[in-house]
Amino acid sequence: MNMHSAAMVQASRSMTTLRDPLDAARWLAALPLLVAALATAVPAQENELPAVFTETIDVRVVNIEVVVTDGDGNRVHGLEAPDFELLVDGEPMPISYFTEIEESMARASGGAAVAGVPNLEPNAPVGTNFLVFVDDLFAMERDRNRVLDRLEEDLWRVHPTDRVAVVAFDGRSIETLTGWTGSPERLAAALDRARERPTFGWQRLGERMILADDRAAEAVLEAVADQAFSGDRLRPGDIAAPADAVPAGFADPDAELREADARLPQDTGSSQDVLGSSLSGLERRFARSLEERLRRSVLAAVASMRSFGNQPGRKVMLLLAGGWPRSPALFTVADASESTVNAAAVADGFLATEDQLYGPLVSAANLIGYSLYPVDVPAVSAEFTGDASLSLGPEPGPDSLGVVAGSTNREDLLHGTLQLLARATGGVPLLNARRDAALAGAVEDTRSYYWLGFEPRRREDDAFHDVEVRLVGRPGLRVRTREGYVDMSRDREVAMTVEAALLFGGQPAAQSLEVRFSDPVRGRRRGRISVPVEVAIPLDEIQLLPVAGGWLSEVEVRVTAMDMNGARADMSVEKIRIAGPEKPGPGQFFYYQTALQLRRREHSYVIAVYDPLTGTVLTSTGNIGPK
Repeated sequence: MNMHSAAMVQASRSMTTLRDPLDAARWLAALPLLVAALATAVPAQENELPAVFTETIDVRVVNIEVVVTDGDGNRVHGLEAPDFELLVDGEPMPISYFTEIEESMARASGGAAVAGVPNLEPNAPVGTNFLVFVDDLFAMERDRNRVLDRLEEDLWRVHPTDRVAVVAFDGRSIETLTGWTGSPERLAAALDRARERPTFGWQRLGERMILADDRAAEAVLEAVADQAFSGDRLRPGDIAAPADAVPAGFADPDAELREADARLPQDTGSSQDVLGSSLSGLERRFARSLEERLRRSVLAAVASMRSFGNQPGRKVMLLLAGGWPRSPALFTVADASESTVNAAAVADGFLATEDQLYGPLVSAANLIGYSLYPVDVPAVSAEFTGDASLSLGPEPGPDSLGVVAGSTNREDLLHGTLQLLARATGGVPLLNARRDAALAGAVEDTRSYYWLGFEPRRREDDAFHDVEVRLVGRPGLRVRTREGYVDMSRDREVAMTVEAALLFGGQPAAQSLEVRFSDPVRGRRRGRISVPVEVAIPLDEIQLLPVAGGWLSEVEVRVTAMDMNGARADMSVEKIRIAGPEKPGPGQFFYYQTALQLRRREHSYVIAVYDPLTGTVLTSTGNIGPK
């Protein structure tokens, strides 16, 4: 558990019992005898379970939406399955599913290449599911509401077979404003509620202003110290500030920052020296804080996709991002123009890379089948700090360190994220003025495409696999699709389900779990409390198998918590064996006891039980704190 966790969740090896509420004694008496019998009959069972408990087969079709255009950008129709070649990690992969969607209607399938595959009925309408994710953590109210207003004006473009859901995230929890619906009235009401929610973009702006002021003050103090130790006498004009300085008494923040950056080593002889001095302490604290908020936002978007991932048909997320920089480090030093400083900031080892930061969102979208259409909520910014002498072209290329010349402009960094997310998932970034037609643009772009599906060889190793779609004998045509998928492990999928429950405060589709808390007691560390909890696991929902004359299963109990500021604890995972002498009857429970070690403040919690045999996840969510 890292030191920033708000709560420490400890799953103790506590007493576990199996009982019926009306007939507990029979199970309690039989359990010790069964454990002894199993230990005698199967000596290795103490350390190993039968393979059925650890080996599961998951067959999942990966859907690939493919847009084909000619040299003028016009959609190309009438292609068949043999016209496409699908490669995964460079190796050909059979296409097991193929349908062309033209103007929201399914055309006839491609013929022999997909014979026997249950394609959509020809000429049947095909709907699209639009999940609208509203980012309140980074957005300004004016900008967000403008986008929502335009979105409401375009609701008439949604077809009768389409469905729309709306969620909003404030940095701590996700609110479902409406589930999947095609009702214009329900959608209008949901957007009204979205407009009434508070936004926190002004706080993000305030944090940047404070950073600029602090850097200016730090630069002045460094200048004073340099002169004091240089032996030169200070003159009154040496530290005088212009009349319009902010804050009063300090020099212009931008000028001071440029001077501070200029003092960084220019000829270091080793890249490690540069990387080690890439950010000051003030800048690193700001960048880390920004990074943590971005992580929360990414997790919220992932949780939203997973919670709304079972809807059949094509899935699109309209991601109303209030300002997600591609690099928190570069965003922090966006006023600097020295390429050495910028390169070092990109590679700062103390901060996450863009893959670490946004990779989970891309991976989840490609696994679940979402195309991301990120919306540039702030749109055009009046701020520009790029260096015109760099002569940027329309598509400037990165240097050897991956730094694009002039990319320190904050707007470029925000746009870079949206372009990254869209390109990796087969969507389109809706930048600048296109924010005013976000829904209209997404609807139009998703009306015609080719729908390919394949069954990957799953290893569940969390590895990324490149996907490439080529056209056979069709020179001059262009293809747009998602870049790949992650072969996500069951462990990671369950962890994401638990994290989603923590942010959503429980999900309507999730099966509930009964828990009972006892009065909190003083924890082992100062300022903490220990809250005993008993988890009632319904055996009706757990698969037990006959083993050595008894009935046995192994489940995972996962526990995590989050304080009112949105800081989350690491997730505790413990495997629990459930055993009994006979098959349990209806209504029986297995009781598991543990304790939550929390700070002395209010927390949200999630306790989840995962059965690997069936994939069932039972969850309990709520609030708990000192009484």
